[in-house]
Amino acid sequence: MVMIWENLTVTIGADKKKKLLDGVTGFAQPGRIMAVMGPSGCGKTTLLTSLAGTHAANVAEAGNIQIKGKRRNLYSKEVSFVGQEELFLGTLTVKETLTYSANMRLPSKMTKQEIDKVVEDTIIEMGLEDCANSKIGNWHLRGISNGEKKRLSIGLEILTQPFVLLLDEPTSGLDSASAFYVIQALSNIALKGKIVICSIHQPGCETFNIFDDLLLLSSGETVYFGEANMALKFFADAGFPCPIKRNPSDHFLMSINLDFDFINEALARCHVLIRVSQETTILMSSVADLPCGRRSSATDPNDGPVLWY
Repeated sequence: MVMIWENLTVTIGADKKKKLLDGVTGFAQPGRIMAVMGPSGCGKTTLLTSLAGTHAANVAEAGNIQIKGKRRNLYSKEVSFVGQEELFLGTLTVKETLTYSANMRLPSKMTKQEIDKVVEDTIIEMGLEDCANSKIGNWHLRGISNGEKKRLSIGLEILTQPFVLLLDEPTSGLDSASAFYVIQALSNIALKGKIVICSIHQPGCETFNIFDDLLLLSSGETVYFGEANMALKFFADAGFPCPIKRNPSDHFLMSINLDFDFINEALARCHVLIRVSQETTILMSSVADLPCGRRSSATDPNDGPVLWY
């Protein structure tokens, strides 16, 4: 009862030469929550959209994706994807939004009482009781907070009880406390026998410790895949020990971000140029301070060597 992706390669462009993912392999188990991390442009969103089957038309995908031992069906209801953008009707309340979605997506054989129970359970599970009757809000109508909107987005997807829940940066734009609450809610969903995979950008220590598994990507390739609490040992063994007072997630990103290598090389070249310039300035100043000498009797340089004394 696992989700597996093998040798997953995603390319884009008319010639299909630009690789967004290059041979990525991994698996996710029920009851565990996985973090997908990496620098910007490393392929986090591409991996999630590949697993969800929601790629754009100009993207080509190769590899094998299986759920419960069967090849993934693009129209399967077992997989739900929560993107970064939140699209709500601001004049509706939280409860009205969930109820409307439930009536549209749940089986028609369900009674009104059963649908209402699903909505109430979702509100409680996502911790939205205090704002259930509050309007979501928009640009001219004050509504619920960003953290509550994120939890509402997740609540809309778990109405149908999918087996796999994929989320693209569910903590984006949230403070550390709100981010912790969102990831804790996702962890509770995973404990009910679900697979939860989400990309996340620089989580705090407390938030990072919630994750069971970790997948680190860099330039579309896998750098680390395994248990989250073993990543520090992996980097230490590879020669990149984490300093005591540094956030582990920050250390991982700094260690695998190739952009930092280019920046460090550029800074090193600048330091060399500055040092050479300073040494040249000092040398020129020293030469300028030397006393003028007298030339030998040979006045024409072509007559022989000119001697100074």
